[in-house]
Amino acid sequence: MNETILRRFAKPMLVITPFIWGVAFVGMKNSLDSFTPFYLLAFRFSLAAILLGLVCWKTWKLLDRQYIKVGALLGTLLFLSYSIQTFGLERTTPGKNAFLTAIYCVIVPFLHWAVSKRRPDRYNVAAAFLCIVGIGMVALSSPGEGGALNVGDGLTLICGFFFAAHMVAVERCAKALNTFLITTLQFAFFGLWSWVCAFLTREPFPTDVPLEGWMGIVALAVLASDVGLLFQNIGQKYVPPATAAVLLSLEAPFGVLASVVMGTEDLTVVMSLGFVVIFLGVICSETKFSFLHKKKAEVQSR
Repeated sequence: MNETILRRFAKPMLVITPFIWGVAFVGMKNSLDSFTPFYLLAFRFSLAAILLGLVCWKTWKLLDRQYIKVGALLGTLLFLSYSIQTFGLERTTPGKNAFLTAIYCVIVPFLHWAVSKRRPDRYNVAAAFLCIVGIGMVALSSPGEGGALNVGDGLTLICGFFFAAHMVAVERCAKALNTFLITTLQFAFFGLWSWVCAFLTREPFPTDVPLEGWMGIVALAVLASDVGLLFQNIGQKYVPPATAAVLLSLEAPFGVLASVVMGTEDLTVVMSLGFVVIFLGVICSETKFSFLHKKKAEVQSR
């Protein structure tokens, strides 16, 4: 595809992506009524790999050992992220799952420090503090949970760590590789791990699945996986990291909005404030509030 066209539509892609993912939180929750977690992921990502591999068949000529190694690494990290997130989603609400997952944006600088020895700055530390406060507010406002995070919330926080590890791995290993092929290989290894775990854990094979259940799998594979992850990778190639992170973090409010609109969740005042604090933590980590400094400098120059 033409580089000029991709550059022009990079920002819109980074707005469409979190909207798709936000709605997908509710779709995933509903799909768990028909599928066990590993079979849900197995069908979703195997189908995503097949479809993307067919659409981008010309890129297969680039396949070599390096692509396989990186694809296996990224696919494994993505599998750990999504599988833990899916088990967490079984035990919490779509809105909380969406927001608590978003803390991966804060974890990334600290993981990057461990790998590259680049120390996080005061904005990263402040962002971590904001997220901890926000998570506490969300937990305390959850009815029937005794003022503490439940198992689903804890699993969601763990999945955020693996999402952060995946982002760091993409930054260090996959930037110079073909986006379409490496994404296809990620999905293929993801699907493979899902089938293996479904067999090892002896999850019951889904039978008697209604048409709506299969349609949900197709929608997740095509929109949330193929379109969403491709748009993310393409958008991040042409948009500055701080701007891209802010746009992608809209996944969380989109997830809550979809959950509330579809009637799967009630929003309390304290929970809403907690979500706002977490969102501020994400913005602080990724932008360092540079847009405020820019506006201040513009006022002073007048």
